[in-house]
Amino acid sequence: MSVSKVLYTATATAEGGREGRTYSDDGQLDVTVSVPSALGGPGRGSNPEQLFAAGFAACFHSALQLVSRKAKQDVTNSTVTASVGIGPDGDGYGLRVDLVVGLPGVDRSVAEDLVKQADAVCPYSNATRGNIPVTHRVA
Repeated sequence: MSVSKVLYTATATAEGGREGRTYSDDGQLDVTVSVPSALGGPGRGSNPEQLFAAGFAACFHSALQLVSRKAKQDVTNSTVTASVGIGPDGDGYGLRVDLVVGLPGVDRSVAEDLVKQADAVCPYSNATRGNIPVTHRVA
């Protein structure tokens, strides 16, 4: 899959890797990053996995809202929580993502169908499909 027309480009710069700073060119994002204490670091800042989780959750939620509007389903108070795990993968490290979707007031079978549709249109889902394990669960 390739993008036929770029509508927006986000640009961010990292200094110092996992013990440094990451910031966007427009000044909207400026984050101190640090290795989490669970991985033996000081845990004095955010980390790439948290940033990825935040982006994936927001993107998937937008996709969910889009498909829900088309399906005429009210998803008021819906949530998407993304958990990003990192661990050894052969000679390097790999990621996995677990998405939990809260759709209060929506019938479970309808909710599961909306999640499936959102997965098909979410850019993060499309970027990760076949590259890392991603699970979806309706809460």
